[in-house]
Amino acid sequence: MMTDYDRSLLRTVHLVPLTAFAADGSINADVQAGHIETMSGAGIRVFLPAAGTSEFQSLSADEVVEIVRITREASGPDAQIFAPVGLQVGHAIEIGRRSMEAGADGIMFMPFVHPYMSDAGAMDYYREVIDTVAAPTLVYRKGPIPTDDLLLELAENPHVVGVKYAVNELHGFRTTVMADRGRLEWLCGSAERFAPFYMLVGATGYTTGAGNLAPNVTLALHAALAAGEYDEALRLQAILLPIEDYRARVGDSYNVSMLKHAMTLVGPDFGQPRPPQRQLTEAERAEIDGLMAPILEIEQSMKSELLAVGLTTD
Repeated sequence: MMTDYDRSLLRTVHLVPLTAFAADGSINADVQAGHIETMSGAGIRVFLPAAGTSEFQSLSADEVVEIVRITREASGPDAQIFAPVGLQVGHAIEIGRRSMEAGADGIMFMPFVHPYMSDAGAMDYYREVIDTVAAPTLVYRKGPIPTDDLLLELAENPHVVGVKYAVNELHGFRTTVMADRGRLEWLCGSAERFAPFYMLVGATGYTTGAGNLAPNVTLALHAALAAGEYDEALRLQAILLPIEDYRARVGDSYNVSMLKHAMTLVGPDFGQPRPPQRQLTEAERAEIDGLMAPILEIEQSMKSELLAVGLTTD
């Protein structure tokens, strides 16, 4: 039975790195590795490669494992890498096993996309994958299943180390955190728009997509929240909110495409998101260029300051 995972390693920003596609549609390994190296140099230590913002549902099992392997090799030995698992139970087990062999530190259950869900069926699914892969496990809640009651039941499993909570009902979250009594690490799965409020009521870390563009800003935001410096945290959050608000348009349908275009302003082209992700119009790309300019200026200023004192390597 595994019980010795150091949960304190999760108390930070969890980056969902974008997936780089080459012109022929394959994974662009060089761009992917270079991006992970840059993020690691900036101080990112927890990676969720091939997860939601990384287009998990559009990736094959082989591609997920390849991205996990690239992330492991490019991020350094102190990085924590959680591989996404989901869809058919056999698919989840295959990705989990192969990702652990490729260097992952654990697995993360993606939100269910199945119809006709229940806690009873979800528990059967979780148990089969967890018992077979036998690795540190995060559970991602983004819908009605799993319920908070099931999350608390899963806390009894020695492999389950944390929950990514993205329902954005803060009273329910707080009530569940209190009921857990410290067995799990509770994390905001809704990124910077909600991170301050989650952390105020018990979260210790949060996921980020905006961190692909501004890792220094979001790491500073987390540090301010962890120190209880809420005025500073909200100032830093305000810098990133234009990214998050744009991604949230029309039912979050700009989540991936906005970030992928914005990446062309800071580095190599990550390619177009795969269908059914939204493609951008020329007008939308120009709007993103405009809103990103002041954010990237602040990010570069923070990076220069950190380089000057040796607190970042890239």
